Amino acid sequence: MGGHPYWYTVPYQQDIYTALHELRQQEFQAGRYNPVTPFPAFPITASSPAPGARHRDIDDAMEASDADGTRSILDISSISAEPDYLTAAPLSDDALTSYFGTTQPSHAIVESNMTFLEDVKRGQAVYIILYEKGVPAELLFAGYSFD
Repeated sequence: MGGHPYWYTVPYQQDIYTALHELRQQEFQAGRYNPVTPFPAFPITASSPAPGARHRDIDDAMEASDADGTRSILDISSISAEPDYLTAAPLSDDALTSYFGTTQPSHAIVESNMTFLEDVKRGQAVYIILYEKGVPAELLFAGYSFD
């Protein structure tokens, strides 16, 4: 099997780690992770299934998912300046310009061109600050599952 892409948008906040932590908790509580939901459907919307958590905590869920991983943001536990396993790193200014023609892409621009995901390695994630009228509005977290 191959890795599976996932992506989420959340309201912008300056503390990227806190945004990641809150998103992980939200998705854990919703049960949108393997093995509860073996293949969550993306993008996540208000009408996405939310069967609820079936594990004691995120660590327990990750252990239950084994080598497949959770196929969700639960696999990403930290923020890093550079890409690494189990982390989310910012997409570089060069990459932003290459993919979107700007270092301040909007939600619509990124949504219309998700090809950047092809360069994300399994078990890793990136984050992108999404802008509205030149002001940070959202954070996008996107990555690939281990399997």
